[in-house]
Amino acid sequence: MSKTTVALDAMGADQGVAPVVQGAAELSMDERHDTEVVLVGDAHAIDRELRELEHRRDRLHIVNAPSFVSMDEKPKVGLDDKPDCSLLTAAELVRKGEADVLVSAGNTGAVILGASRTFERLPGVRRVALAAVHPTVESHGPKNDPFALMLDVGATLYCNADDLVAFAIMGAAYSRVISDIDCPRVGLLSNGSEPHKGTPAIVEAHARLRNIRGFEFVGNVEGLDIPRGTCDVIVCEGFVGNIVLKMLEGVSEVAKELAKIAYGQRLRYKLALGMLSGGIKQIKELTDWKQYGGAPIVGFDHLVIKAHGRSNARAIRNALKVAAKTVERRLADQVRDGLAQDRSADGAS
Repeated sequence: MSKTTVALDAMGADQGVAPVVQGAAELSMDERHDTEVVLVGDAHAIDRELRELEHRRDRLHIVNAPSFVSMDEKPKVGLDDKPDCSLLTAAELVRKGEADVLVSAGNTGAVILGASRTFERLPGVRRVALAAVHPTVESHGPKNDPFALMLDVGATLYCNADDLVAFAIMGAAYSRVISDIDCPRVGLLSNGSEPHKGTPAIVEAHARLRNIRGFEFVGNVEGLDIPRGTCDVIVCEGFVGNIVLKMLEGVSEVAKELAKIAYGQRLRYKLALGMLSGGIKQIKELTDWKQYGGAPIVGFDHLVIKAHGRSNARAIRNALKVAAKTVERRLADQVRDGLAQDRSADGAS
């Protein structure tokens, strides 16, 4: 098998170029992974960071890009004004076949828009989906992953039934590839578990998903099912998914802050927190997005992994690992096959 090459947008993350380069350098020293990384961005800044880090130079390459889209820029304006930016340069490497997959911790809107300008959508995909990994109480699959996948969480606001079905197929393929779950459980987020509940798009998608092979469709699920781990994949439109994702992140932050406040109060609070320290540590680990590094933007003919904007070196390293795994296990082909199956079934009905 040929080496996997990842095009890494080295610029635009919240903490700048340093943690991005460090994550790539750490991966280059890992003998368990035979992955090459192309660091795209300010060549002088990247090289300056690398000189301070232990790394294998034969696994790291630098492509200069003189500009980047910052977090506070409007995606369209940033990309229009900077056609030579690191994000578009990295995406072009993937389009031309000089790299296999794109990874970026930069401006999310710019990553989605940049990919849509550079790549084509897969046949049967009307809207691409931004996925997110969320923590669950129950572990999933043979690897006991404490996470499940939710999509879409912001790439598109409103979806029709075709979009929701495509999201289910793409999310299930990703779950099989990354979490090693042979038959992922897929749920459709709605306001009730009954098949007739939800918008017309949800009702139609529910009827169609029952007839698709390759995953176990568990039907409609409600918001309370998301943290329980009822599903490996939860499907929703981007407007709802983005609200749910931000709520989950907010609950995690509030829990941590309440623990800090309680610790500074009465002795009995400190004693209680001491008794609960094991559980609090488990919650912290459960909600630590650095473990998985990034989540996919699915629906393009090339693979894209979006890392968190606040990624440290560990998160970048893990995002690169995930990206390489999607290539090595041919995620794009699995998505194509699933979408083709749905089109065949739809045409026969």
